[in-house]
Amino acid sequence: MLHAENLTKSFDSLGVLRQVSLSVSQGEVVAIIGRSGSGKSTLLRCLNHLEKIDSGRICVDGEVMVDTDNGGYAPRDRLRSICLKMGYVFQNFNLFPHFSVLRNLTEAQMCVLKRSREEAVSRAEALLERVGLSDKRDQYPCQLSGGQQQRVAIARALALDPMILCFDEPTSALDPLLTKDVLTVIRDLARDNNTMIVVTHEMAFAREVADRVMYMEDGRIVTQGTPQEVFADEAVRTFTAG
Repeated sequence: MLHAENLTKSFDSLGVLRQVSLSVSQGEVVAIIGRSGSGKSTLLRCLNHLEKIDSGRICVDGEVMVDTDNGGYAPRDRLRSICLKMGYVFQNFNLFPHFSVLRNLTEAQMCVLKRSREEAVSRAEALLERVGLSDKRDQYPCQLSGGQQQRVAIARALALDPMILCFDEPTSALDPLLTKDVLTVIRDLARDNNTMIVVTHEMAFAREVADRVMYMEDGRIVTQGTPQEVFADEAVRTFTAG
């Protein structure tokens, strides 16, 4: 479903991604772990075209998003269509503060997918029920807790029906009690066979939910495999020990 080869990315002279390759299959949950600055979030942003790679190749559902050896990024309209197959949940929610919860979920559906208002509202209401926030539809982000805002952000990403859902440390801005609610939603999505890439510092969550774990260090994927395999690796054990 997603295949990336030899991705490199630098900011000025700082190499952040160094020949990173990965594949994600349909229905698979992949957790990406590693120390701050290891390249986890940059990798996720590059896969979603929120950052441009310096070199490499990315394919989503058989379509080439970018191949720097063969013409670079896809033409604008096709690139937009490919990017819509990827949903993104930000670390700091990124909800529109001047929109109600309902409008945060309906706006992109109507503008991007050209759904009617009735269709968009129906989809939004179903997703708000799924994340346990039906009673918050008419409130604004400032009236919600951080955990509620993140659940709205997850619902907003799902509203565009992505093939792959990406999470960039979705609980890092939350206290432990609110973290539990957000992780419950992600666990439910995993049980429903959603394809997901989760950058996380929640090791227990990665052990429990991920089909595969990737450990990054210094811009590279150092080891990957099942949670049991990866958490038994000496480098990962040193990382998780603090």
